[in-house]
Amino acid sequence: MPFGFGSSASFAFSKGPVSRRSIAPSKNLVQTGEMGFSKDQLLGLLQELQINFTRYDHPIVLTVEAQAKYVGHVKGALSKNLFLKDKKNRFYVVSAMADTKVDLKVLSQRLGLGKAGLRMAPEEALPEILQVPLGSVTPFALVNDSARHVSLLLDKGFKDQECCFFHPLCNDTSISLNVRDLDKFLKSIGKDPTYVDLEASLSVGKDQPPDLAALVPSDVIVLKDGPEKAAPSQGPVINHVSVNNKPTAITAKAGKPSNDTHKEKSNSVKLLSSFSDPENFVEEIIERTSAIVLSEIKEEAIKQHGEQLGTVVSNSIRKHLSLDFINLTTILKNTSYTEGFHAGTHSQGSRCP
Repeated sequence: MPFGFGSSASFAFSKGPVSRRSIAPSKNLVQTGEMGFSKDQLLGLLQELQINFTRYDHPIVLTVEAQAKYVGHVKGALSKNLFLKDKKNRFYVVSAMADTKVDLKVLSQRLGLGKAGLRMAPEEALPEILQVPLGSVTPFALVNDSARHVSLLLDKGFKDQECCFFHPLCNDTSISLNVRDLDKFLKSIGKDPTYVDLEASLSVGKDQPPDLAALVPSDVIVLKDGPEKAAPSQGPVINHVSVNNKPTAITAKAGKPSNDTHKEKSNSVKLLSSFSDPENFVEEIIERTSAIVLSEIKEEAIKQHGEQLGTVVSNSIRKHLSLDFINLTTILKNTSYTEGFHAGTHSQGSRCP
């Protein structure tokens, strides 16, 4: 059900009133407390800033298509939002119109990060930096002090729209507002709105420097648990990028493998071929593990290793299958992130604050 600014709808604040020093552009709004803003606090802040918006409450949505079922009939542009990081642990939110095609390799080059400089931010960065649940990436998350060093890139296509839809820190609600009011909000928190042609394919070289290099954050954000483990450089690695939960599959090309790793890479591809069929997938893992065990338990090996044979077999399994399992668990994690399985499991029983 929609609610417009200035209507009789009231917003209950779950964490008390928001304390602000000033809403003047020359003074940044200051967040109080260690916790991030709640949905109601954000909407209250928009009212304080006299920003016009319309609120639509709906069930939790995990994709742009699902969101469209509830607000697609309303005039305005739906958005898809990427939460990204580079190799130096600098973070970015890219907000694009739902039909905009975002090429991460091109965008990475335009930022001066090289072809493979951008990747999906780790799952743990969502609650720690943006302080939103899965499926709720939004420009409004930059209101949180923990996200003050996150760079925001907005689709220039928004400027041609009468209004745009975003989640207000939670994906059980959508709000629509025009670009002028979005800009007003961003300026009130000390962010200069930057609109970019996200579909532009510009070559970068000596005569053509990166046109978006100025948007790279100057500050590194280190997660509390330390930097996440890097994905393995060998074998196929597939990143499924969450764009407001509309999945965009990005295949990261691995570096040229050495002769020593070619066999392991082939094995990984074989395992991935059965990934879509869980029953065959599990059966293949069991068969491969059994084959390794049987190949090691021979009369000669028993005589040679004696009581240490178990350790030898264990090490052999680790050597032959560890790369496969690392790649597969990475894919499982990223797929879960994209499709919203994790969000659905933890959010269906409760609403966002």
